[in-house]
Amino acid sequence: MTTKKIIRNAFVGMAGILSFSSCSTIPKGVNAVSSFEIEKYMGKWYEIARMDFRFERNLNNTTAEYSIKKNGTIQVDNRGYNYLTKEWKQAIGKAKFAGDPDIAMLKVSFFGPFYSGYNVIALDSEYTYALICGKNLRYLWILSRRTILPEDIKMKYLKIAQKAGYDTSSLVWVEHNQE
Repeated sequence: MTTKKIIRNAFVGMAGILSFSSCSTIPKGVNAVSSFEIEKYMGKWYEIARMDFRFERNLNNTTAEYSIKKNGTIQVDNRGYNYLTKEWKQAIGKAKFAGDPDIAMLKVSFFGPFYSGYNVIALDSEYTYALICGKNLRYLWILSRRTILPEDIKMKYLKIAQKAGYDTSSLVWVEHNQE
């Protein structure tokens, strides 16, 4: 076998592994919200809590703003204030449904063709509070249309997350003290 063929086969194999591992957009046993209305979900959300990960490390005042683009995809505009560097960070990405648009299972990408799960697993009827999970138990967010979250909603969403297997003691509770 030539070196070219070995490299090509290795590349094809890695692509297959990556595509297989990215098929799952939601943790096993967790269900996304049904009867989901994407238009009601659009607009600005404040991040209340999250499982910390490197792209949001040291950020407070984090928000996500969603809008539907002409081609039907969803623009995702994430912002946050790095309290160590004293700078605002912004990441613009895109999202699309992983399947049925009535089910709140989406895929989001900030890096070209690479997508990850974005699943709304709890949502109030007014689309004011949302609990979001990623493709595994390392990604979880609590969002609100306001910078505060009522205690009863907080407790309800924490129980849902714990039942799904999340370690909610490691959540980062976000401050909103900058404009």
